[in-house]
Amino acid sequence: MNKILILLILGIALFSCSSDDTNEKQNNCDLKTIISTEDYIEAPSNFLTINSLEINNNCLKVNFSAGGCNGDTWEVKLIDSGEILESGIPQRNVRLSLKNEELCEAYITKELTFDISNLKVNGNKVQLNIENSGESILYEY
Repeated sequence: MNKILILLILGIALFSCSSDDTNEKQNNCDLKTIISTEDYIEAPSNFLTINSLEINNNCLKVNFSAGGCNGDTWEVKLIDSGEILESGIPQRNVRLSLKNEELCEAYITKELTFDISNLKVNGNKVQLNIENSGESILYEY
């Protein structure tokens, strides 16, 4: 009887454990948003076209295209300038950084999501000005 009880307890303990991968992916987004004035200015800015932006919960979904072979070596980051512009609705400036060293003539489209929960400010919304799209999107939380 004790062996059955021990096995039952071990089974419950094993199945109740879960891995915590919040350092890699938060809110089920692909990548984290970086807040850095230096990175905002100096991060790579290879040519890309932002096709669409959409916010779902705390994730900003960005559909974008650029020239390359297959996009597997691209380094993509969403970077916030680190400053909050005070207006009727607070605003933040962000840009999509692309480091693209692929030398092919294909035109690749990708879609990534970025955890933007660290961009929240006092109140319940902030306007995100996406520098290299010329668009803004309202993040409400």
